[in-house]
Amino acid sequence: MQETTARAGDILLLKEGEVVLKGLNKRYFEQKLTQNIRRRLKPLGRFVVTATQNVIYVEPQDSEADVDAAFEALQNVFGIMTMTRAVACEKDADVICRTAMEYLDGELRAAKTFKVESKRSDKGFPMTSIQLSQYVGGEIDEAYDNLTADMHDPDIIVHLEVRDRAAYVHGAPVPGAGGMPVGSNGTAVSLLSGGIDSPVSTYMMAKRGLRIIPVHFFSFPYTSELAKEKVIDLAKLLTRYCGRLFVEVVPFTHIQEEIRAKCPEEYFTVIMRRFMMRIADRIAVDNGCGALVTGESLGQVASQTMEAMRCTEAVAELPVLRPLVGMDKEEVIRIARRIGTFDTSILPYEDCCTVFTPRHPCTHPKLEKVEEAEAGLDVEALVQEALDGREMIKLDPRKMEELR
Repeated sequence: MQETTARAGDILLLKEGEVVLKGLNKRYFEQKLTQNIRRRLKPLGRFVVTATQNVIYVEPQDSEADVDAAFEALQNVFGIMTMTRAVACEKDADVICRTAMEYLDGELRAAKTFKVESKRSDKGFPMTSIQLSQYVGGEIDEAYDNLTADMHDPDIIVHLEVRDRAAYVHGAPVPGAGGMPVGSNGTAVSLLSGGIDSPVSTYMMAKRGLRIIPVHFFSFPYTSELAKEKVIDLAKLLTRYCGRLFVEVVPFTHIQEEIRAKCPEEYFTVIMRRFMMRIADRIAVDNGCGALVTGESLGQVASQTMEAMRCTEAVAELPVLRPLVGMDKEEVIRIARRIGTFDTSILPYEDCCTVFTPRHPCTHPKLEKVEEAEAGLDVEALVQEALDGREMIKLDPRKMEELR
């Protein structure tokens, strides 16, 4: 099993995920990934990060480099398929064998069965992968009385890799975050509420390589400062996956009051959502974004029927991405628990979506009727007022605190 603490000589080997499939564009995606890795490692000490043969090497440069913290942090960086601690050695069968028994001695002594798996990307090495595995396996079998070779279900697998730069010995790899490097597929605005769904949708689109600008709509005094802080806390949790975030907090009280005063009650929610889309779209265009992201799931609530979603997205210039649209609530909750946002999402501080909720919302609105219902509003003035009053909060995963 993979060790959880660093050992002398440790380096990290990160196996690229979908990046390897990008053909002539691979270098661009690989550069994004290594940039993201270097940025995440910067506060943890001096590391050299290099990429070759679909593997990224992370090598500490001195004893001050925190390899344990680096290993933990990089598990949340999108674009990495698997990762492991390893030790480099000379490309010689006897040296590789000796290094394996020294580096994995504790695991070998604790196990009853073992297996050796080898990969040889350096075709100049004189032994095939199978020959190297057989040789090192035989030496380990003789050196450890407690061990028996088991090719099917061993307690420990000794991994050997012979690459251009060196040979490497390591134990079991652990899964990385997968996906695509953040920023490799552009930027999008994500509508971030204090609920369960929108943090998950934000996470999912960051995993597909989008850099995210979260936008939150705040309706003080109908919602409390605690509701706002809850959303900032959710954004902080998301920085471990999304990297640095600039959260746009938009005042929404006046818009909701105007809707209540001048629009039919059954259309309150869909008109409110249309204003959110207009404002998010303006912020997105101003920031060179290519899309909006929402946490909508088809049929989950009254504002998420096909007709309602058509009415809300009709005011947006950019496409609207809905990664949760075909998921049920239990699926979303499972992801929220896994990424660590669920416990914060269920704190009892309500957001602006609960303000002036209609008793009988229209679930199948027609676009022309909605446009007629909001005709009495000065839409452009209300949108501009909200944009002028917004606050930006910068969140950095290296500090996990807001920098205003």
